[in-house]
Amino acid sequence: DANRQISDLKFKLAKSEQEITALEQNVIRLEGQVARYKTAAENAERVEDELKAEKRKLQRELRSALDKTEELEVSNGHLVKRLEKMKANRNALLSQQ
Repeated sequence: DANRQISDLKFKLAKSEQEITALEQNVIRLEGQVARYKTAAENAERVEDELKAEKRKLQRELRSALDKTEELEVSNGHLVKRLEKMKANRNALLSQQ
């Protein structure tokens, strides 16, 4: 009976050692996954920061271009009015002759 108990305990010990080995391998695999995910997350954050900076730059450029467009439209309006005045003056001079 004692020999049977010893055999059972040896079997249980071997089985427990196998489970421990399997669990240790699982821990190593999961730690590798965590490291890869951490690296991927850091890269994603870096790319996100770069994209945010690029977006801010493009928004500044857009605002600048819109301001320049508005400025040119105002200038064009003034030039159109001057041209109309010059045409009116020319027509007035031609009609006086």
